[in-house]
Amino acid sequence: MVQTLPLITSLSPSVSAFLDDKLHSRDELERVSGLVSELQTRCADLDQSLMDLNQRFESSLVAYASYSDQTGSLIGDINSKLSDLRSSSLISGSLADGRGSEGLKRSEQILGEELPSLAKEVARVEMVRMYAETALKLDTLVGDIEDAVSSTIKKNMRKHPSVQNSESLQDMRFLAINALKLTEDVLASVTKTHPQWARLISAVDHRVDRALAILRPQAIADHRGLLTSLGWPPPLAALNSSDSDESKPAKVQNPLFTMQRDLKHHYCESFIALCSLQELQRRRKSRQLEGHNREVALQQPLWAIEELVNPLSIASQHHFSKWVEKPEFIFALIYKITQDYVDSMDELLQPLVDEAMLSGYSCREEWISAMVSSLSTYLAKEIFPIYVGQLDGEDVENVTGIRSQGRISWLHLVDLMIAFDKRVQSLVAQTGILPSLQEDGNLQKISSLSVFCDRPDWLDLWAYIELTDIFNKLKPEMEDERCWSIKIQGVLSGVEDFKSPAISSSFFRCLSYVVDRSRSLPTISSRLRFIQLAGVPLVQKFLECLILRCQEAEGLTALTDDDALIKVTKSINAGHYFESVLKEWSEDVFFLEMGLKHGDQVGLPVSESGSIGCSVEGPGTGIFDEEIGKLEEFRTEWVGKLSTVVLRGFDARCRDYLKNKKQWQEKAEDGWTVSKYFITALDYLQGKMSVLEEALNEVDFVGVWRSLATGSDRLLFSGVFMSTVKFHDGGVERLGSDLAVLFGVFGAWCLRPEGFFPKVTDGLKLLKMEEKQLKGSLTVRERWLKENGIRHLSVNEAEKIVKNRVYIK
Repeated sequence: MVQTLPLITSLSPSVSAFLDDKLHSRDELERVSGLVSELQTRCADLDQSLMDLNQRFESSLVAYASYSDQTGSLIGDINSKLSDLRSSSLISGSLADGRGSEGLKRSEQILGEELPSLAKEVARVEMVRMYAETALKLDTLVGDIEDAVSSTIKKNMRKHPSVQNSESLQDMRFLAINALKLTEDVLASVTKTHPQWARLISAVDHRVDRALAILRPQAIADHRGLLTSLGWPPPLAALNSSDSDESKPAKVQNPLFTMQRDLKHHYCESFIALCSLQELQRRRKSRQLEGHNREVALQQPLWAIEELVNPLSIASQHHFSKWVEKPEFIFALIYKITQDYVDSMDELLQPLVDEAMLSGYSCREEWISAMVSSLSTYLAKEIFPIYVGQLDGEDVENVTGIRSQGRISWLHLVDLMIAFDKRVQSLVAQTGILPSLQEDGNLQKISSLSVFCDRPDWLDLWAYIELTDIFNKLKPEMEDERCWSIKIQGVLSGVEDFKSPAISSSFFRCLSYVVDRSRSLPTISSRLRFIQLAGVPLVQKFLECLILRCQEAEGLTALTDDDALIKVTKSINAGHYFESVLKEWSEDVFFLEMGLKHGDQVGLPVSESGSIGCSVEGPGTGIFDEEIGKLEEFRTEWVGKLSTVVLRGFDARCRDYLKNKKQWQEKAEDGWTVSKYFITALDYLQGKMSVLEEALNEVDFVGVWRSLATGSDRLLFSGVFMSTVKFHDGGVERLGSDLAVLFGVFGAWCLRPEGFFPKVTDGLKLLKMEEKQLKGSLTVRERWLKENGIRHLSVNEAEKIVKNRVYIK
């Protein structure tokens, strides 16, 4: 039986428009059978979806009916109890005239027992109602999610997807994402208001996770298909610096800017869908990890940017494999790609991220970070293992002064990484993002040196190579005596001249080089470890050189000649200079941060903390504090030795002067202002002091002459005033003249030199007193001493001096 076509007037406008669009020419009429089969398939899909919705609707009605029956029974119980309460109140009121006490008891029973129980029951019923409504709402939302995901699966399974099918697929995906967002809103609210409903939340999360496990891979696969249709990744041949003609650089078109209208629309929708899924994932993780370290789990790269970088990285590795011996080409290509496409991230993709409400992400930053991450991964997998193998094949432990090819290649690669990181940071800083990266500790994301953060053994190897190379460079200078003789002027801004030899400047330059290298590392812990392994041993080596030179000078002449003294003073000056540099550095924020990290590591084993076999007391200790302390000890020890040596020589030359006891009973020789035996000692003292003043830095020289003054005071007091000698008037005058000359030697460095000779000054004051003044001294004792301004002598010392004073009438 032949079916007649319906009248055209009976067709709806949408059907007429559809037929006009699909059957416009004779060729399209010949393909009408395919159109019919497509329509039949779509109708079958719609019928199946309708059947699924009916089944879900029926199950929801059954569930709602069961909840409704339970709620109805509970409300009926509440109504009966309220009726009982009302009847009890009426009965108690009617019997109040003759049986008031019995009615009062009944009212107290109702208010004290039944009413609180009724209130609890009402609250429980309300909670059940809220739980039922929430469960039903979540079940409906999850059902919508599952339906949308199921529809996307069916549409993806078609062999020949059309443009309308792609649009429909994207619509279903957005429906699923919106349903997921609504579900997450409800779950977040339930988590805060009803944390006891943990099983309900867990059940919903389980179903949502299953849906996301299907939805996200589908979205990524569709996004990759769109990128392929865009022509991504672009050809890299023109970016190959070894093949390109510098006079005519090839212009590579950016596929993101050359997209056509429909393709651009589909790509933008796919990009937004991926960003929306990632934002949803962040919200879910934030809720699930409440109370834990959420920041670590939430720091994920932008999925859509990763999909742009991954094919570029794969395409680049074809060129990288040819440039293992020329790593500068690898860094040049990565930077060229990063720079060429970074503008499209700001202009085209950043608005899409903002539209997806994905907060806290910068497409520019994510693009640069992903490119640097791909470079770091390649270096860690392909380049560094080759270089480590080269070092293993050499005698790395042999420090001969000859730089091996393996070490040269390693240091060259590190130089390239540092230069690349600086260029990348300047690229990021163009939008002002770098400060926020530093505050958040995310500098590792845009640093190729993050390779060393993941491989501490490579960091240790790098530090060892740097240290070995520095020692090889310093060895000729350490052996050159001219470097210990030539002085450098002005070490630090605003600080006195330490008269430091040139070798200290060489060590300081090398230490500054190590610190500058460490600044390129992206984390504080890696900087700390690098300085501990390459910088601290450098300071220790410098201190060893200083001690060795001082010991050599002491061993040859016991520091008796001027050359030995000068050799020691140069070492002291160099040590004081280095100590001042390290103290000034310790106040810098860069070292303060590492000091806090170092303090956290104190007490840990060396294998865990990475420290150099030493522990420093107290949290937040500076990284160079131990070395500063050792330099201070060295300086104090050898300044003390200088004072001791000079004082020993002064003592030896004062022996005849101290043994001559008759001189204190005689007047000074005519024409002599100082005793003959004392002149030699004073000349020796003044000569040594002049040598030390010329050679030693001002700060340490102050310590030397003060120590000498104290020692001389002690020597003369015990040798003259405490000896069994009688002082006549002429001897006191002679002694006063000798001491005045001694004070004059030290008068060049202070205004009141006698203040540094307290005992001999007080002793001379006692000897110069009149006989009448001393009569009451033996009875008054301490009070008398204080009244006469004698504060540095004990009563016994004063009595002995007074007994030795002889007055001749």
